[in-house]
Amino acid sequence: MRIFITGTAGFIGYHLAQLVLAEGHEVQGFDGMTDYYDVALKRRRHAMLLQHQNFHATEAMLEDREALDRAMDDFAPDVVVHLAAQAGVRYSLENPRAYLDANIIGSFNVMEAARRLAVRHLLMASTSSVYGANEAMPYAETDKADTQMSFYAATKKATEAMGHAYAHLHALPTTMFRFFTVYGPWGRPDMALSKFTQAILAGRAIDVYNHGEMWRDFTYVDDLVRGIRLLIDAVPAGPETAVVGDSLSSVAPWRVVNIGNSEKVRLEDFISAIEAATGRKASRNYLPMQPGDVPATWADASLLRALTGYAPKTPIAEGVARFVEWYRSYHGV
Repeated sequence: MRIFITGTAGFIGYHLAQLVLAEGHEVQGFDGMTDYYDVALKRRRHAMLLQHQNFHATEAMLEDREALDRAMDDFAPDVVVHLAAQAGVRYSLENPRAYLDANIIGSFNVMEAARRLAVRHLLMASTSSVYGANEAMPYAETDKADTQMSFYAATKKATEAMGHAYAHLHALPTTMFRFFTVYGPWGRPDMALSKFTQAILAGRAIDVYNHGEMWRDFTYVDDLVRGIRLLIDAVPAGPETAVVGDSLSSVAPWRVVNIGNSEKVRLEDFISAIEAATGRKASRNYLPMQPGDVPATWADASLLRALTGYAPKTPIAEGVARFVEWYRSYHGV
């Protein structure tokens, strides 16, 4: 296949590109190299991908419609996987316009190009944050999700709605996937795992929000991108493509799929896994809940299993140990 992936210099996009390149597919990457976090890390990821003869990359912003159209037209993809976004719940409190530009305008430009080129399948990233104030867990794709707690989550829910409209109006097969706290080697430095590991190795205290009463469905990045890869082949169409518990729309070739480990892990247990992997104890600075955050996430991933036969399975201790090994090697600590 010819697969166009946005965000290939990002954490998840890099791992997905590595996976499909290893299978022999051709990949056109597209990334804006924004400075939300260290651009050097993004350039290292792209440099490794560029060692593959079947990988090509364009550096431009999603909001630059002409650059995006030119890259997609020249490549003529079979499949588009849209992962690029302005990420982070907390940063959306400081700079909400960045989320509007990248996640709404940028996603619209991707959908327009996919429509015009009549791609076989458009897949777009959403987030578990869209479940917002929902308290019934584990979260299922068919649950109502109208109470987003951050502007980041609101832009992702808007992208889901726009994707449904385009799928309905233009018969554009579209799959949205909701990620649940992805972690692993080459991970973002603004995520808790990176921040905790850095602080623990440096002998500094870590900030633990909501006094440690937090739970997350941590998903190892290799498991996540394997799920995405399998969903590429699970193209939504009419009712004949539905499975038990499906979120498939009754009026469009559109569905949303959770990709999570289906396990709710307490934050304190997550920290204990980092302590075990580093061989050091963490000094904890307990703080109240941050605005826009939620106390828990937990995925019902039965739809992913029904569609692909696959379920993420990496235990938290194993995944954290792999990350710490990479972190020590990358940073020389």
